[in-house]
Amino acid sequence: MSLVTEAALLAALKTVVDPHTAKDFVTGRQIRNLKIEGDEVAFDVEFGYPAKSLHAALRRQFIAAARSVPGVGNVSVNLVTRITAHAVQRGVQLLPGVKNIIAVASGKGGVGKSTTAANLALALAAEGATVGVLDADIYGPSQPMMLGISGRPESVDGQSMEPMSGHGLQVASIGFLVDPDQAMIWRGPMATQALDQLLRQTNWKDVDYLIVDMPPGTGDIQLTLSQRVPITGAIIVTTPQDIALLDAKKGLTMFEKVGVPILGLVENMAVYCCPNCGHTEHIFGADGGKKMAEQYKLDYLGALPLNMSIREQADSGRPTVVADPDGEIAAIYKAVARSVAVKIADKAKDFSSKFPTIKVSKDT
Repeated sequence: MSLVTEAALLAALKTVVDPHTAKDFVTGRQIRNLKIEGDEVAFDVEFGYPAKSLHAALRRQFIAAARSVPGVGNVSVNLVTRITAHAVQRGVQLLPGVKNIIAVASGKGGVGKSTTAANLALALAAEGATVGVLDADIYGPSQPMMLGISGRPESVDGQSMEPMSGHGLQVASIGFLVDPDQAMIWRGPMATQALDQLLRQTNWKDVDYLIVDMPPGTGDIQLTLSQRVPITGAIIVTTPQDIALLDAKKGLTMFEKVGVPILGLVENMAVYCCPNCGHTEHIFGADGGKKMAEQYKLDYLGALPLNMSIREQADSGRPTVVADPDGEIAAIYKAVARSVAVKIADKAKDFSSKFPTIKVSKDT
């Protein structure tokens, strides 16, 4: 008969704390399938967000905690990630094949929104999630070039199309359907319809997070997207410059009006550091994004420097997270991605996809 008790083990495992939530895994009911056979112990640890980079360190902590209990010998720990669908705007149905949609918006162009969207998608994928990217900028699609993808999407049935693939991401963009130098001279309703078809007629394959690279501005296309697309949350991208902050606030207001929660704010081009002498300069102003986050009680997700490598890597089709995965800038993108995933995991789950559609017809 084993002398090791479940109560003693759980008390020991309670000392291991999730570095992102500051909560222990026992209280969070993340310890599953606990088995005790003699001096051997086995259990699963369930994560609601992708955290591949944390697994090795946490596994060591769990093993050490379990072995601190007298009588425990061999310890087997299995870390499992189960990402589920979370709540979206009321009255909007989830998208088939997609669990969570994250809108990346700026309110204006030129603040690095598309670069941020691409790197956040790659960071989530690096942490073990299945990730898609929807390039929602009909007039100026940039994700095909940014992710180094060319060609035309395939259609098996003539009704829908397969997503393109690049760096492990599933990608859809109007840029795959038109020539690179072709101007999209469309009125708002046409562009909105094209975007809706691109979103709903792409065969997304069990995507945990679909990153939507929103077009700049807060016009008809952006508003329609915010109302019709089941968005789990939005990220606002800005620079510290006052004019960029002004437009970022408009984007924030738009999402609030349609009931889309803001997951946080990312500040691009926050500081320039001279590569030759090391001198730093706040070219676009200092801490504008941080002050905006404080004013509107938003999570300040992180600040990216004004760095030539970010631009060069994106232009070459290998954004920072894949071009320099262990670098300082990639670490910032990965930290932002984990923070966003943790925030989504804390939201209420959406069970609408679990239930069948019921139609009531009147007998004649």
